[in-house]
Amino acid sequence: MALYSPFKNYIWNLSVAIAMESGGRIGEIVDMCQPILDAADSGADAGTPLFMKQWAAMGHKLLELAAEDEAKGRAFSASDKLERASLYLLVAERMQGHGTQGREETYALARDTFDRSTALGKLNRERVEIPLENGTMSAIFTRAPGDGPKPCVVFCNGLDSCKEMLYWTGMPAALARRGISTLCVDQPGTGEALRLQGLPVDPHSESWASKAVDWLETQDCVDPQRIGMTGISLGGHFAPRAVAYEPRFASGAVWGANHNWREVQDKRMEREGENPVPHYWAHVHWAFGAKDQEDFLQKSADMNLNGHMDRIKVPFLVTHGAHDRQISVGYADDLYDQLVNSPRREKVIFTEREGGVEHVGADNMSYGRDLISDWFAETLGGTTA
Repeated sequence: MALYSPFKNYIWNLSVAIAMESGGRIGEIVDMCQPILDAADSGADAGTPLFMKQWAAMGHKLLELAAEDEAKGRAFSASDKLERASLYLLVAERMQGHGTQGREETYALARDTFDRSTALGKLNRERVEIPLENGTMSAIFTRAPGDGPKPCVVFCNGLDSCKEMLYWTGMPAALARRGISTLCVDQPGTGEALRLQGLPVDPHSESWASKAVDWLETQDCVDPQRIGMTGISLGGHFAPRAVAYEPRFASGAVWGANHNWREVQDKRMEREGENPVPHYWAHVHWAFGAKDQEDFLQKSADMNLNGHMDRIKVPFLVTHGAHDRQISVGYADDLYDQLVNSPRREKVIFTEREGGVEHVGADNMSYGRDLISDWFAETLGGTTA
């Protein structure tokens, strides 16, 4: 299995796969991609303004159609269109270089559209703000049904995602079905924390993950003894690190084992492996608050889990795609092998038999979503049937 490939470069196809797995419609995606096929031939970076133009145009069309539905009192239909409009706008924004004209406005519109979809669709998600040592961490809280305190999973971003994209993985709905709530966070270096507050990546993820646990402990609907942690892509560094240093986490999992991301940067400088976004080095400098490459390499020096994983003393699941073109599958072995004090550790490598072989299952996210949701149901006290 492989990514759907309308373009001739990996990065653009990854964005298409993200959109498809997040609820985009194939007809709309074809309409957006067809006019820019030739632009993709110039490389991942050069044609991104055209990518933004086409995808934002579809977003604006859906906004118009949603307004027509809303005027007729068809709020649910309007919400569905707003959801896709927000998705396409966020995918377009994600593809642009830092400081690109129109990027800030596109992000603001996407965020507002997402909130309007929540209200009109009466969707099971609530925007919350979690205090940090500096600034706040915005998040989306999805509640498990039923009365009484429920387990909850903190779900964090990778390098270039945002909490809305975490929600669109379907994980919050899958967990809610199993009796578990979800807190999708824009941790420092991602989403609103980076774009609106300028908060850079903190390699020591326990500093902000602990604040998420503090907030969850104040919620009557959450059982503080049954809080788990997971992350996608670069979240495969943040989640294990947080579980290692925050003893209140009762279980953990990764959707992609980013065990030694600092080493990955050395490989990328040698042009080994695929990049996740265009303008890659400019993006990581922005995300880490670095003034240049030397400063970035220094700031990212602690993005390495070696020597830390023996601190994990709770159940932990490692997942990875067999043909991940960004992060070597060997890092899944490193992470699993170092979980020597976990009372229950498991490693699953997705193969061609089921799918999900690409980075974080971008070719088919259903297998990772189901497995991780079942894992937390089994280890936090939810239900699998």
